[in-house]
Amino acid sequence: MHILRLVRSRIDDRERGVAMVMVIGMTILLSGLVVAGVAYATGAARSAQTDQDWSSSLAAAYAGVEEYESRLANDLGYFAYGNPAAPFSASSAGRLTLPTGLGANPAFGLGPTGTWAFVAGSGNTAEFRYEVDNSTFYADGTLRLRSTGRAGGETRTIVADIKQKGFIDFLYFTDYEVTDPQAINPASTDNCAIRYYDAASRSHCNSIFFGGADEINGPLHSNDAIQTNGPASFLGKVTTGYDAPSGANYVRTGGTAPSFYLAGDPQTVATIGMPATNSQIKKETRSDLAEVPVTGCLYTGPTKITFHDNGEMTVISPWTLRTNTTGASDTGGSSPTKCGVPGSSGLAARTGSAFVGQRFAIPQNLVVYVQNVPNVAGNINRTVGSTTPHGSVTCPTNGNVIGYPLAGESVPFSTAYGCRNGDVFVQGTLRGKMTIASENYIYVTGDIRYRDPAEDMLGLVGNNAVWVYNPMRPADTQTNRTTSQKNTLETAGYVCTMTSGGWDPRYTCRLGAEMTAGGDRRIDAAMLSVAHTFMVQNYNKGSARGTLTVNGAIGQKYRGPVGTGSGATMSTGYGKDYNYDERFRYTAPPKFLSPVTTTYGVSVWIEVEPAFRPDGSVS
Repeated sequence: MHILRLVRSRIDDRERGVAMVMVIGMTILLSGLVVAGVAYATGAARSAQTDQDWSSSLAAAYAGVEEYESRLANDLGYFAYGNPAAPFSASSAGRLTLPTGLGANPAFGLGPTGTWAFVAGSGNTAEFRYEVDNSTFYADGTLRLRSTGRAGGETRTIVADIKQKGFIDFLYFTDYEVTDPQAINPASTDNCAIRYYDAASRSHCNSIFFGGADEINGPLHSNDAIQTNGPASFLGKVTTGYDAPSGANYVRTGGTAPSFYLAGDPQTVATIGMPATNSQIKKETRSDLAEVPVTGCLYTGPTKITFHDNGEMTVISPWTLRTNTTGASDTGGSSPTKCGVPGSSGLAARTGSAFVGQRFAIPQNLVVYVQNVPNVAGNINRTVGSTTPHGSVTCPTNGNVIGYPLAGESVPFSTAYGCRNGDVFVQGTLRGKMTIASENYIYVTGDIRYRDPAEDMLGLVGNNAVWVYNPMRPADTQTNRTTSQKNTLETAGYVCTMTSGGWDPRYTCRLGAEMTAGGDRRIDAAMLSVAHTFMVQNYNKGSARGTLTVNGAIGQKYRGPVGTGSGATMSTGYGKDYNYDERFRYTAPPKFLSPVTTTYGVSVWIEVEPAFRPDGSVS
């Protein structure tokens, strides 16, 4: 028994030792799991917090851009504010100032002790700073903003290009969908600045329709109601200021329904206000204004500009005395050589009896304004009478001294080529970027093409109409012609159309009377008529000329006709081939005119390396 107890005792002791080892092992294992669990939970919490801060800092950077846009919307001059000491603003340092007093903006802070602006609604846990680069604003109206958001211990930065929204956001912009009565007869007192929904009071006006031959290859906006009469094709976004009482927001007056690329178009949006004049652009030719760091060129009286594909242009401007002015009333001025030399050795140079002007290189991002000949005492460009100050050439009746009208031309109306008017006549192949504005008419006298469609850019801003030049001789029209008479006239070059059918049809026959050679016309430009229209001169006379191709944008107060015809067949003038210049979505010709209620929008943005560390120091 003793032996048995001894044996059992040794066995029990051994079992107890094994159990102890197992208990200790399990304890260590469980402790390890607890520690690992706590460590995992702590790490996950930290990771979640980091992820949240990472996302919040980017959201704060976006909030900074939106806050800056709202400041621009409230103050169109806010582009001139910024911290000139900010690294991103180095190229704009001379054109930026810090707002002070009540206008002080904490988002312009810099460095570890500098201020940040809080993101509204974040409980002051998210902040932003931004830096402004306005170095190209004076050229193309675009701003660049670098916005840095901060949340927790994270910072993230985005760079955004901000562009003024304007007329060139559309391939085709119109204020009123009717013919401009003053474009046909400048003496007309008819008022057609009336919307479609007030049709009873504009019954005397001539509405213009989009027909079956019309294909709009880009965005379109009308402040009025779009009217169609045929299967027009709208291949871009279409918006209108018209809100139909029911159904689609356009008016179909007949024919097959038009087609819209985007379902639900036209969408109703707010109207876009047109400025009263383009005189704002003239300011760019003053040499005494701080907000005009690079002056343009001012020409006076009828002026002809011909582009050459080597980057030069020839300017004929016999009335010009000074190409830059000073003072609100132009009482002083100068003539920088970049604009050509006024006088008989330059802008008014002659060969025989014809003015030939001066040829010189086109300055970078040039703005040109052509004004009427002033007749106000003290104006540096004042000339009295109808004789040029250089060369002493007197204007012909109903014409100017630079060759318009052509010999034998039937002038559409007596003031078409005013002796002292600020008209500009332009054509050629452009190499460069420029905007030409006129106080009166712009005549496109031939093709205008870009030497490099990716780099070159032109803006044409007429205070009055922008004309596609199409001069005519006195035409002969014979009406009520029989079939045999029609056949004889067609042999002689007449173009006849049937005016009544039946067993004895009658025809109207017109003798083609165009004075310029060639058929199709091409214009590479953004064009805007502030007070009137873009149209073809003598659009309803002569014969069909071919296709009018526009690669750019067209803005106008009134719709302007470019030809007549039925369906896709043209009788006179031009058929349309209009194409949007996609570059206008993010840039613009130099100082191109903006709407009176312009806003800003982001055209491009991208995330970059953080500009500031979480402590505010520069990265």
